[in-house]
Amino acid sequence: MAKMEILNPEAETGCCKRFNPAPWDGKEITWKGRLFLKDHVTSFFHIPLNMDKIMEKDMGMIAKAGALDQDQIMLSDEKSMWGSDIFIAVSKEVPGAKMERISGTFLTKVFEGQYSDMGRWIKEMEKFVESKGRKQKKLYFFYTTCPACAKVYGKNWTVLVAEI
Repeated sequence: MAKMEILNPEAETGCCKRFNPAPWDGKEITWKGRLFLKDHVTSFFHIPLNMDKIMEKDMGMIAKAGALDQDQIMLSDEKSMWGSDIFIAVSKEVPGAKMERISGTFLTKVFEGQYSDMGRWIKEMEKFVESKGRKQKKLYFFYTTCPACAKVYGKNWTVLVAEI
């Protein structure tokens, strides 16, 4: 987000909550029908072009519906170099939005640093999944804060979430 808008009044910044990596690092989680608002972001070589606009629209719809999820999870499915599907956890259905429920068992691992390290993180995640004797079916990226909040908090945490 170019400017800090109040999208989450519970967050220190009014936008993204400060992320605690401990519950996410090296964990196995199971979701049964976890509810998400689904949208699509246009990209150029995996660089999002309209993320700000999509997030403002989606967070506005979520706020209007009173559906802000306490965990503040946003997953990205980097389907191609030209776009990704995003999934924003919500506490209830959001009128006018495409909704999706995600179920499955996942291994998670937390990384901190620049997005340019993503290739190394993906390889590290593959090794982590293999070390647990599992096979990865799908990989999501959980960007824990927007770039402006990451700058305020001094950490750019990303969680890789591997469906197994």
